[in-house]
Amino acid sequence: MRAIYPEEKRLLVEDALHRFFPSEDNYPQVIYKAMRHSLFSGGKRFRPVLTLLSAETFGCAPERVLPTACAIEYIHTYSLIHDDLPAIDNDDLRRGQPTCHVLFGEDIAILAGNALFAEAFYLVSAKQQTDDPLKIIRVIGELASASGARGMVGGQVMDVLSSGRRVDFATLNFIHTHKTGELIKAAARVGAILAGASEEELAIITEYAHHLGLAFQITDDILDVVGETVLFGKKIGSDREQLKPTFPGTFGLERSRELAREEMDKAKEALTRLKDKDTRALANLAEFVRERES
Repeated sequence: MRAIYPEEKRLLVEDALHRFFPSEDNYPQVIYKAMRHSLFSGGKRFRPVLTLLSAETFGCAPERVLPTACAIEYIHTYSLIHDDLPAIDNDDLRRGQPTCHVLFGEDIAILAGNALFAEAFYLVSAKQQTDDPLKIIRVIGELASASGARGMVGGQVMDVLSSGRRVDFATLNFIHTHKTGELIKAAARVGAILAGASEEELAIITEYAHHLGLAFQITDDILDVVGETVLFGKKIGSDREQLKPTFPGTFGLERSRELAREEMDKAKEALTRLKDKDTRALANLAEFVRERES
């Protein structure tokens, strides 16, 4: 039986994004139009959905953590805008739509990414999510660390520097666990933090999300080889064209599939240590990553 994506959680996120995001009529209109184009171009909202599921696992209503969940989608979208720029991946298609710089120019695209990143922290700090301000401070720290040189940006830098070169496993693993994995890990952690998870529980959810994030990126690597543009939402084979370091390029397709399955098994095994929690939704999300086609 195939995993079912938690569509009701995605719709919660989608509605909240529309409610929280400023109108494109704000001045200067072009920056809000560029931000909205990329933010509302589709997608499964995987990272914010993970935040909702994590919070719910620890007894918090998903609606309570929607501002932070949406902030994570802002950060993710900003990273995609910048990844697509000619100076980095030079992609003209994202989620089946023209990329931000194609429609608005490189200058506005760069500024739209910057604005989304800043707006994320405004959203976390401005919307009431908990009566404990220390939790909000901790969430801000988690997102900042996961997004910057310690996390996503560090992985992006090594991805850029490694293009066209054969890299060892340690470098490849660093790129994947940081460029993609750190924000996925933060998405799970902040949901648990806002829900009041203990430090022991937080360590378990961190381990789960670490393996989930690695499997997610290995699967992305595989889809870049075997996927279809209409399903994947961007040009297939771009990693190969740019000689990006990937798992299939290093280990081959079949071994990469095995590694993705191994990471999923490790993610689900970690959940078994949350003895008194209903982890079925998080386990289902892991199965979805294993099976996903887009």
